[in-house]
Amino acid sequence: MILTENKLKELTLAADVLSEAHQQTRFFSIGQHASVFLSHKHDEISQLKRVAYILEELHASIYVDWLDNSMPKKTSGTTATIIKQQIQKYDKFILVATDGAIDSKWCNWELGYGDAQKFDLGKIALFPIAQNDGSWKGSEYMQIYPTIQYYSGTEKYSNGNLIPRGYYYCYNDKDGNYRIKKLYDWIVS
Repeated sequence: MILTENKLKELTLAADVLSEAHQQTRFFSIGQHASVFLSHKHDEISQLKRVAYILEELHASIYVDWLDNSMPKKTSGTTATIIKQQIQKYDKFILVATDGAIDSKWCNWELGYGDAQKFDLGKIALFPIAQNDGSWKGSEYMQIYPTIQYYSGTEKYSNGNLIPRGYYYCYNDKDGNYRIKKLYDWIVS
């Protein structure tokens, strides 16, 4: 299931009413269960806020580059150096995979670096918001990454039992079998 813009609007309005000062405090709270580097397209703030809100409900601390006071005012090589350091520092890497992010040179660069740092450790995922069927047409390499998906409680496991409503980390195991894990369990692992 792809998280569409309409689904995003349904998820929460709470993230939209937070003050910038409160966001700054929330995004940089360290010492919770896990930490997540969020890669995203800078002009897609509403999608970022909603994804951040979902992750914060799981008690994850989140890094967003434009809230980092150490970032230079003008994009430069220093920007890339700081981003590399933060990707290494944070436990997990998630790309908020909107159409704009998929087309972004910076997001693709971050995904590549995140891949090198986190893929073999099972600490990378896409949060798909792009309007596609999972084929990632034109960016097919994204098919290799685990995704974060929302299950509404009507889907079933292969044994016929209902999958409880919520967010899941979806991946292929070493044998190529499709698996899901509660998002919280992946975040804290």
